[in-house]
Amino acid sequence: MDNQSTNQNLASVHTNNLHDILKQLNISLIVSTYQAGKLILVHPKDGVINTHFIGMDRPMGVYGDNKKLCIGTKQEIITYKNMPDVSSKVTPAVQHDSCYLIQNRHTTGNIDIHEMEYIDDRLWFINTRFSALCYYDDDSSFVPAWIPNFITKLAPEDRCHLNGLCVIDGKPKYITALGKTDTTGGWRANKRDGGILIDIDTQEIVMEGLSMPHSPRWYRDKLWILNSGEGYLTTLDLKTKKLTNIVELPGFARGISFVGPLAFIGLSKVRETAVFSDFPLIEKLEERQSGVWVVNIETEQVIGFLKFTEGVEEIFSVVALEGSTSPLLLNQDDALMETSYSVPDEYMHLV
Repeated sequence: MDNQSTNQNLASVHTNNLHDILKQLNISLIVSTYQAGKLILVHPKDGVINTHFIGMDRPMGVYGDNKKLCIGTKQEIITYKNMPDVSSKVTPAVQHDSCYLIQNRHTTGNIDIHEMEYIDDRLWFINTRFSALCYYDDDSSFVPAWIPNFITKLAPEDRCHLNGLCVIDGKPKYITALGKTDTTGGWRANKRDGGILIDIDTQEIVMEGLSMPHSPRWYRDKLWILNSGEGYLTTLDLKTKKLTNIVELPGFARGISFVGPLAFIGLSKVRETAVFSDFPLIEKLEERQSGVWVVNIETEQVIGFLKFTEGVEEIFSVVALEGSTSPLLLNQDDALMETSYSVPDEYMHLV
């Protein structure tokens, strides 16, 4: 049986077990949907799942932990700082175990920010329009740190649709792209099976022939990839170069977060357009789903889901916020921003 929730023409249903899953893992989910222009806080509350929608301009890449939250939007990166004590000021009183306040807004221009990671106190992100892995710097819109060796020009032309970032041992290691192409939008001509996985250190193309791959992750000593155009969560054996399908998913998969034995995966309906056509998932599934699917990677089974039934058709990022089951996010127009302050630790004894 499913539970239902609605929020101003945004509606969802979820499996009964999803509340207990999030509660037992002590997590909430942060989900971005550029199509609906929303950041969604998904958390357990009173036996059901609460979905809190926050309007943003085309949110895509997300990084989140118990200290900060970073959102890549249409033309800026918004950084929030967790100040849990501020939640006690909320009226009416609501129990929140984390409270994220805007700390900084950094203009990047429209660079189509994809996946983001915080590494060694530096925010890294995929700059898809410029085909580059970049990091944040106050003095620049962005700093290109790595570009595939087949890209000959740093230009806002989305030449290979660089999109997914895998970090291993605190360093960027693998990256996915939808094609080994060096012309404006060149990847579109062979998106069905032109996808590649690149070793950032060596520039080696580790795997090719992928179908619109996204979200490579290193977890439990395995490399996981969403082979989105085929509709599978897969693993790649780096020695044999063998790709193994773990579970089939009923939508276009983008965004994945692992906690314990579970993977939380974003799915999109993707309508048949010039971009989303001519690949296996479209051909085999007439009806596709939008939401977050929960997969037990040990049993290789789907065990639950949150499905959007109205208003949200495409998901980009899914981030598990560990240690928080009731997050609060405050934007600049919130009255609490006027009376909430952050000072260095050495001055806290005077506060």
